[in-house]
Amino acid sequence: MKNILKTLTPIFVILVIFCSCGNKHSLNYDYNTDKRAPQKYPDVRFAVISDIHVYIQELGSTGSAFEKVMLSDRKLLLDSIDLLDFGINEIIASDVNFVLIPGDLTKDGELINHRIVAEKLNILKEAGIKAYVVPGNHDVNNTEAFSFKGDTKTIVPTISEQEFAQNYADFGFKDAIMRDSESLSYLTELCPGLLLLALDATRHRENTQGHHPIVGGKINQQTADWIALALREADKRNAAVIAMMHHGFMEHWKGQKKLHPDYIILDFENFSKFLASWNVRVGFTGHYHAHDVTRSDFNGKYMYDIETGSLITAPCPIRYVQIKNNTLTIRSDFIVDKLHPGTDFAAKAKSFVKQTVMLEASSTLRKFRVSENDIAIIADAVGDAFNAHYSGDENPGLRKTLDKSKLGLWGKFVLSVQQYVLDGLWKDLTPSDINLSISLD
Repeated sequence: MKNILKTLTPIFVILVIFCSCGNKHSLNYDYNTDKRAPQKYPDVRFAVISDIHVYIQELGSTGSAFEKVMLSDRKLLLDSIDLLDFGINEIIASDVNFVLIPGDLTKDGELINHRIVAEKLNILKEAGIKAYVVPGNHDVNNTEAFSFKGDTKTIVPTISEQEFAQNYADFGFKDAIMRDSESLSYLTELCPGLLLLALDATRHRENTQGHHPIVGGKINQQTADWIALALREADKRNAAVIAMMHHGFMEHWKGQKKLHPDYIILDFENFSKFLASWNVRVGFTGHYHAHDVTRSDFNGKYMYDIETGSLITAPCPIRYVQIKNNTLTIRSDFIVDKLHPGTDFAAKAKSFVKQTVMLEASSTLRKFRVSENDIAIIADAVGDAFNAHYSGDENPGLRKTLDKSKLGLWGKFVLSVQQYVLDGLWKDLTPSDINLSISLD
């Protein structure tokens, strides 16, 4: 009997985990029922970078404690400042009007790193290019702001909500038309006829020392009411609106809400429908470190979620966006191949992404008592799938065949439960992700 229970327990656990659809969360949204034609977008050019995760190496770059951090994620932390410097120079040369940065500005909200980010963004400002930011889940009141030495880590000062707004006063907050008292959300004018609805869905107020910071995002009722007021203000000004938020407005692959609900805002179906009702047709996001674009339709209204991959996760993208004649055109530039030409930096960076994904997948599979042979086979497939999704425009023709005959019975069962992940990541939802044009009519 005990042996039977030992066998059934991981089956029960794995089914619970992979069949979970996340918490329920529904608000009373003030939908717009006006049937007037939406405002036309003015012509403008801008860039988008996301999840820059700036980390100063003085906080530690060697030792077992830091190495554990490096292998737990797919961020090129030690190259974060070089990548940001290179990206800023590329953006200045592109002659855009402004830059959007949808969150995760620092490794884990360290005050010293936030100050460096502000210094770097001032370079853009001095070049006549304004940057606009919102916080990500890593940025405010983070309980994992550490320095590293040997096998120990030490708490370092993080940044509060008020300090965040002060540090980035020149990057959205000081010139805001409206500010939300319940979050770091704001409304500001990007250019005549175009407003930015910058949304903070992070749950930094709930973080407590000694506990992991909350990754997921949600909008509370007070902020939802404020958003309606902000969109009414935009309507009064006869201005078009684009939105920016760290968490996704919608799923970017079928099954994402099951596997990774913390990367999409709670109640995303109704929240994106709410924004679309007010003719917010475009939203820029980050968080997942994937380079992807998707669209949702709601009874004649629609919204695009344009997710930009992390600047410090290969392929290290920058989006260049142009709106002209009410058509939005995107060109993506991947700077991992440009930072250190003539070296193997790009190849190692891309390999690092797969390696860290495989380590995470292997750790999960071991909890379900999968054999090491089966772990190696399944984790390799998971690594390839996430690499494809992070890079955008997934090509199923490049998907390697997974030979199930090499798996044991239990490995086959676990794979069958996880099959939706591999299939979902390899299927690119419309439209294209890297270079594309979108009608905003």
